[in-house]
Amino acid sequence: MGFLGLDDTDSLSGGCTTEVFYRILNDLPDYAEIVGLPRLVRLYPFAERRTRGNAAVCAEINIQSKSKNEWISYLENLWDEKISKLAGHVMDSVHSEREQFPSDPGLVWFEKQPNRKFYYSAVRRELKPHRVPQADFSVGGNGLIGATAACAWPMSAVTFESLAYRIVDNIGTPRLVCEVTLSEVDAISGTFLSRDPKKGKGLIAPRGPCPVLFGIRATSPEIAERATDLMLNSKDTEPTSGKITFVTNQCSDDHISGINKGKVKEVNILKNGHVVLSVNGKTWMAFRSSGDVKIMAQSLKKGDAIEGKGLWKDTSTLHLEKLRISSAVPRIKKRPMCLDCDVRTKSMGKDQGVRCPSCGERSKDSWEYTPTESLEGYWVQPPVDSRRHLARPLEWE
Repeated sequence: MGFLGLDDTDSLSGGCTTEVFYRILNDLPDYAEIVGLPRLVRLYPFAERRTRGNAAVCAEINIQSKSKNEWISYLENLWDEKISKLAGHVMDSVHSEREQFPSDPGLVWFEKQPNRKFYYSAVRRELKPHRVPQADFSVGGNGLIGATAACAWPMSAVTFESLAYRIVDNIGTPRLVCEVTLSEVDAISGTFLSRDPKKGKGLIAPRGPCPVLFGIRATSPEIAERATDLMLNSKDTEPTSGKITFVTNQCSDDHISGINKGKVKEVNILKNGHVVLSVNGKTWMAFRSSGDVKIMAQSLKKGDAIEGKGLWKDTSTLHLEKLRISSAVPRIKKRPMCLDCDVRTKSMGKDQGVRCPSCGERSKDSWEYTPTESLEGYWVQPPVDSRRHLARPLEWE
């Protein structure tokens, strides 16, 4: 019994680690038996050399004891004949200025599962190859980090995803996925993040020249597979070369180490709509695409006590994924109304109160304040098309 891990076989120019692993698992020797579902593990979203989908894969495999040496020889041949040639592929992004690195696959085999601490390190911060624990077999480059992290994943919170792959000749052409059937899939209880209800667009098909046709996420493997079959049986969905279901760490919030708390010192709204908050001497960022998170961040005032969940890009910058106000400072609304005349009062000067311009009635109250109870105590999150794969929806908490 052991754990086989793989990562970093793809680039923006094409390929997909899950598809390579799908072919490997379909061609295992007779003495190797897969235990349970293979695993798809998303990792640290800010890793410098992250792959397109930023996911590594793993499978628990039962090997007959008399075949251990034969198994290691098989892995060596697998690397030489099928995986090593996938290294070195790279293409610049047309959507981002981030430097792209050549694919650098890593293949590992652990007879004993690595410590879960390595997984949590790999999903929450940048790691270097020298930090990887020693495997019973390992070969490759930067992909050894993700491959090992996938093996170390403890599966404390799981969801499932069924992936369907394109026929080789169709890769690079527009994907044909039936939109009508996708609406039916979205209505199946237990599927999630299949379609954006506000924009009316599907979220299951990737962009670019990778071999994945679509991936359907669900709370159980049975639901994911039923929804996948529904899509594949549609006459308006293109033919496929195969499918596979993974257990995943998507929607687990494993990348978040806890709730960050503090008081707002400064709110800076940038021209592009991003919001920069100064909280406890550190920077909290709410990006334009984060929807309600951005809106709440823009509404904050100095002195508000807030709580945030998100990913630290470095030790001083938090990228917000969830936000709430735990205690708001008073919000000035308007000058009070005269109770007799129903007319807005006017100031009589600094610290002199207000006076009704109609009847002359005076009051010490210079402002009406918006009640803060309606601002406090609830979390907000980005819209579905702007969430990380790892982000756990608020409605699940």
